[in-house]
Amino acid sequence: MVKKKISFRLNGELREFEIEPNEKLLELLRRIGYKGVKYGCLEGMCGSCTVIMNGKAIASCLLYAFQADGKEITTIEGVSAGFADGCNLPNEIQDEFIKEHALQCGYCTPGFIMSAKAMFDENPIPDDETIKIYTDGNRCRCTGYEKIWSALKNLSEKHKEKLRR
Repeated sequence: MVKKKISFRLNGELREFEIEPNEKLLELLRRIGYKGVKYGCLEGMCGSCTVIMNGKAIASCLLYAFQADGKEITTIEGVSAGFADGCNLPNEIQDEFIKEHALQCGYCTPGFIMSAKAMFDENPIPDDETIKIYTDGNRCRCTGYEKIWSALKNLSEKHKEKLRR
């Protein structure tokens, strides 16, 4: 197969890649070291491979890598709140997940974080229904969702409180 060159902004940095014509974005991201993007169902149903493309949460297992050409892609590795003492600091969503114990095995967590980030970027004060809609494409086998939804509701309330001040 003839390889193709593409470029896109990955976690804020313009990058160029050589890809196979049938390579999925999920495969490319994992090949170059972004292991927070997980293999799951490979049918766009579980959310484990969720990334943000141009502000929208997408299933990277369904998108061919060439479709990302010229776009902006954010992975879980790109959402930290900064860097200190040699470590990435959790962003506010990750922090709330930790506080609410909204993760167990952690396999689905990056996808939930990415879906939540897209939601909060679009609507900083989502209601319960919006939270459920935005996380509908993410599946978790461990937590039962209640703690995940609780973490996201708490963050929505914190955003509401900030606006009141």
